[in-house]
Amino acid sequence: MHAPLQWFGRPACRLFLSLACLFTAISGAQAETLYFSPLPMEQPEEVVKQFKPMLNFLEKQLGAKIEIRYSTSYAEILEHFRTGQIDLAYLGPLPYISLRDSHPQAEPLVHFLEKNGEATYSCALISAGTPLPRPARKKTFALTQPLSTCGYLAIDAQLRKQGDRLDQQLFRYLDKHDEVVLAVARGDYEYGGAKTAIARNYAHLGVTILAETPPLPSFALVASSRRLSAERIAQLRKVLTGLDPQTRDKTLMSEWGIQLRNGAIPAADRDYDVVRQLRGKMKIPEQGNF
Repeated sequence: MHAPLQWFGRPACRLFLSLACLFTAISGAQAETLYFSPLPMEQPEEVVKQFKPMLNFLEKQLGAKIEIRYSTSYAEILEHFRTGQIDLAYLGPLPYISLRDSHPQAEPLVHFLEKNGEATYSCALISAGTPLPRPARKKTFALTQPLSTCGYLAIDAQLRKQGDRLDQQLFRYLDKHDEVVLAVARGDYEYGGAKTAIARNYAHLGVTILAETPPLPSFALVASSRRLSAERIAQLRKVLTGLDPQTRDKTLMSEWGIQLRNGAIPAADRDYDVVRQLRGKMKIPEQGNF
């Protein structure tokens, strides 16, 4: 009576083991972990709050896990990208072209649209209501970070239009856009530079926009083609550009950060030529001068 059970058990066991191996292989493929770094434009808890809903959505679409690797420094993010410690990054124009200079495997996937539906944004020269005088005396400026598009690069460009230069002023880096705007609002600095959309959020504190840059390519999701396959890159681009924030996906995307919920369009390296022209051969100081 035991022989038939033994005869039946061996094939059944083999079948069970085959299915177990198949399940393990599938689970292993789904367990891929991608590492993502956002620019630290605001406080860490606010940055995570802005990005986590979008990352949760992408995890389901890709069948992969996405972990946030937060850095306080733009330069650190670029170094992590170059050394293969992150797969994806949310970058503004200057950080992207700085990365691409030394790491051609950096590939822009999509530009996130601004609230007005445009794939561009601007940087603002701000004050707490004080007009910018003609070159006569040294003035104090609060800036974000050396690699921030709205920092030294944008503000120097605005000053040069008036016959002035930032290296002839007193400036200090405060890291985040909101910190710059608040420092100007408190009167700690006479002027500052920040993303226009962020500066406008503090108009109720008396923050005034004195000048803006020309339209610059909006922030992008950038992938490492050294770490991600062409298929995975194409999948990410297709998923994000296929969303409809106005109707079909409006409810879903309403939980995303304000800079992410307006849809996206495909990005390409040539989109950044305007920023390369603005930068030229400029050497951006790594530290403030007071």
